[in-house]
Amino acid sequence: MKEFIIAIGLILFIEGLLCALFPSKIKNMSKIIETMPLKKLRTVGLIFSVIGFIIIWYIKSQ
Repeated sequence: MKEFIIAIGLILFIEGLLCALFPSKIKNMSKIIETMPLKKLRTVGLIFSVIGFIIIWYIKSQ
């Protein structure tokens, strides 16, 4: 559970840092995401989820 809370904190830290450093890029990305078809957005989300899972699995297995 401790690692899960750390992971959520890390996600919030990285997203907050990106918003602080590149606010105009974040707004542009939001507009692009808003116009994407749902199926494509779902596919991209699934791909990122699998990549994240593989990274976590690789780090934990060592």
